Amino acid sequence: MRYPINNRVVLMRPPEGPVADYVRPFGCWASEQGYALASLRYRVRIAGAFSRWLATQGVAPRAIRSRHCADYLRTRARRAGRRKGDTLALEQFLDLLRRQGVCVPERSTAPKLTPAERCIEGFERYLREQRALSQATLTNYVPYIRQFLADHFGDGTVKLERLRAHDITDFVRRRAPRLHRKRAKLLTTGLRSFLRYSQLRGVVRGDLVAAVPCVADWSMPAIPRGIGSEQVRRLLSRFDRSTAVGRRDYAILLLLARLGLRAGEIVTLELDDIDWKAGCLSVRGKGGRHSQLPLPQEVGDAIVAYLRRGRPRSDSRRVFLRAKAPVRGLLGPSAISTVVRHALARTGIDAPTRGAHQFRHGLATEMLRRGASLGEIGELLGHRSPETTKIYTKVDIDALRTLALPWPGGVS
Repeated sequence: MRYPINNRVVLMRPPEGPVADYVRPFGCWASEQGYALASLRYRVRIAGAFSRWLATQGVAPRAIRSRHCADYLRTRARRAGRRKGDTLALEQFLDLLRRQGVCVPERSTAPKLTPAERCIEGFERYLREQRALSQATLTNYVPYIRQFLADHFGDGTVKLERLRAHDITDFVRRRAPRLHRKRAKLLTTGLRSFLRYSQLRGVVRGDLVAAVPCVADWSMPAIPRGIGSEQVRRLLSRFDRSTAVGRRDYAILLLLARLGLRAGEIVTLELDDIDWKAGCLSVRGKGGRHSQLPLPQEVGDAIVAYLRRGRPRSDSRRVFLRAKAPVRGLLGPSAISTVVRHALARTGIDAPTRGAHQFRHGLATEMLRRGASLGEIGELLGHRSPETTKIYTKVDIDALRTLALPWPGGVS
């Protein structure tokens, strides 16, 4: 007797065991996630085999735990070997059983935190909830605070009230020389933020914030490395838009090149952020700030082409999704940089860098060349401070030499 899972998979016989009724819903879920036919069939087979094994072990549905998956996979490996996707497939099936209420979620025993880790946990909560800082900022700050607390307190009690100015300066002087200038500035900025947080809690004196040394930072030390407008034109003209991935990546490149969005802003862009009638985008910028940007016709057409003939079906509200299963939003800014890197490699364009930020710099430089004011550039790029935009006024002497006219009087 055949047992259809969906219109793509049919089993030769109905599944057996205590969770046999959930093999079909699992197959439907896997199909919705965009798994290829071979992966879909494999997931259905391993779920059915797991259900039969549970019956031989006398395990009731409510009693199923992660350890049963591990036990089954060990048994399976002895008979049929081990495949790379075994663990993930079974974890997905177990997640479905939990969502359906078949088995209860397992209580994970949280590891006991050291006093320093508890202190850091509070600091992270403050940055996230009170300062509305992004996870990327937390990732930059926290490792240095962890090093600072480990240096002074180890795994023992954290007594911040005992800190003195020389403790702060000594830590920075020992650590900063080993770091790149930008990383050293993150160290000092994160340390100041931590000391301000500790001051608000009333456990350190205010003058400790002033004790954090400054890292030498010459004003506007370098010209931003922006991709040229001609390179952008060539890159976009050579794009293959005949595939779903090509349409997605083309729309991403246009958002970088025409609006100067950051990689993280593209990743978090959602369907509801696009106002098609008004022709504008709502962009989530740094620090949780939102800004409205006009949606150029060219960019809008590219997004529509992807949504209609490229974006996989998904419950996710993110505009740009992974092309491979499981279908979900892009995982982070690095995914946008990967799109840029692959596009440059395919077209053989020798760009200043391989990352996404060069389009932002290139757009600002081109706007300045065409006579846009710093205020207009800063508004488009979402700069909080005019000082951030001012870097684009720095002059490239080597570039100017190519434009220099000969002295009318000739050589004397």
